[in-house]
Amino acid sequence: MSSSGSSINAAAKQFYGTGRRREAVARVYIKAGAARFTVNGRPVDDYFRNVAWHTAATEPLKFTQMHDQLEVKAQVKGGGVGGQAGAVRMGLSRALARLNPELRPSLRKNGFLTRDPRMKERKKYGQKGARRRFQYSKR
Repeated sequence: MSSSGSSINAAAKQFYGTGRRREAVARVYIKAGAARFTVNGRPVDDYFRNVAWHTAATEPLKFTQMHDQLEVKAQVKGGGVGGQAGAVRMGLSRALARLNPELRPSLRKNGFLTRDPRMKERKKYGQKGARRRFQYSKR
């Protein structure tokens, strides 16, 4: 009964999730409807041409077996295309967890809700780069 109740609830609403990876930020909206996945107004396979990026972005839908039931719209900015794919993956996972809270433990266990903490290190004052120092002179 709860699954039919949540589908009625899902049909009436739109669910949102924010994903971040490196410098990229993705705002992902999902709702019940036609199996359509757009990123910045373009189809997902057109936006993420690389197979690895496309797979990463759509992985949560395949994992939850909801790729034919949901309409996904993602707005992405910042970073590179690889970071954007990771951000979409996280945002989509968060939106799915809001849509159906029963999915949350399995999404968490498989690493979909964990933010990838790797970021570009900032340049420090008095140095050439993040780690690069000026050459030491003995004399």
